Amino acid sequence: MKTLYLDCGMGAAGDMLTAALLELVPDADAFIEQLNALSVPHVRFQKEQSVKCGIVGTHVTVTVDDREECEDMHAHSHAHTHDHPHSSMHTIEHIVEEHLSVPQNVKADILAIYRSIAQAESHVHGVPIEQIHFHEVGTMDALADVTAVCLLMHTLSPDEVIASPVCVGSGSVHCAHGILPVPAPATAYILQGVPTYSGSIRSELCTPTGAALLRHFVTHFGEMPVMTTQKIGYGMGKKDFEAANCVRAMLGDTDDQTDTVVELVCNVDDMTAEEIGFAMERLFDAGAVEVFTVPVGMKKNRPGTALHVLCAPDQKERILEELFRHTSTLGVRETRMRRYVLHRETQTLHTPYGEVRCKTSDGYGVTRQKFEYEDLVRIATERGISLRDARKLTEQ
Repeated sequence: MKTLYLDCGMGAAGDMLTAALLELVPDADAFIEQLNALSVPHVRFQKEQSVKCGIVGTHVTVTVDDREECEDMHAHSHAHTHDHPHSSMHTIEHIVEEHLSVPQNVKADILAIYRSIAQAESHVHGVPIEQIHFHEVGTMDALADVTAVCLLMHTLSPDEVIASPVCVGSGSVHCAHGILPVPAPATAYILQGVPTYSGSIRSELCTPTGAALLRHFVTHFGEMPVMTTQKIGYGMGKKDFEAANCVRAMLGDTDDQTDTVVELVCNVDDMTAEEIGFAMERLFDAGAVEVFTVPVGMKKNRPGTALHVLCAPDQKERILEELFRHTSTLGVRETRMRRYVLHRETQTLHTPYGEVRCKTSDGYGVTRQKFEYEDLVRIATERGISLRDARKLTEQ
């Protein structure tokens, strides 16, 4: 599986993500020419070599009317005031739909990311999205970053994108409204549900644009998977810190016979067997990979049940909702783990007894076959024979 891993130990911003991904494409110079031919109004891209803490990477500069946007304005959109020219979400939609010569799915990605930023600003400022406006120069700068990352993702086409927990920085940041805490309110809103931490550096490390890009493209956040890395890209920020100010992007292959699962466990001692069975059914309906119970001893010598649920990381929140809704537990424990699986496929066999589905599993030097239980039940019921005899008939 083609996997992109993003190391966000120094946060993320649009220009840093652009530069990191740019180092992964076969011809970075040609890609810069392609970006400059997109007709983003008044915008020009330039790349240059940059060194942070002895590490060589790429820094991408976006100029609007030959002027580079300041980091403050780059990082923050804001509600409308009357002392600067502004662009609305409607203007952004018009530019993307009518002026950008990119594939339609790239346009859809750009607009989805911008809407998430607008939604965050709307929530923070307490005004409808229609009343959210962006600094005009800042808009073009951020739009350029978003467009570049979306087009790079389209070009690289990873099967999955994994990112580390995001370092957002600490301290405060100056913006159009005054001094705000780090992470900025819009960034914090966008990163809800994403693992983040402040770190020791007193600066804004993750911008709203960077946060929105991560939220849109990242399949899940966690440790780097077991992967065979083919290319590594370093996207450098402007500022210098005691740590290398960069996003590191690693492109490679992961074994499609391993995946990451989350195990959620809760203990209950006041539910009936019927209630537990009903809860298990609802958990499977919600997308659980596996649900099983283990008898346990609990407080006051009460016999109880430990309910174990395995699920994909992106299904965790939904599974948690179902656990709290359908069980009496007051808390759930989480463990993240790697799962090794055999490659599986299902074929439909045409037999004298009707169609029978056959599951084949292989890998790690073994091959197994198993007929679908429901199909064997149908044959056994129709012929008045045992399930074992139905299996033997099918095997013949």
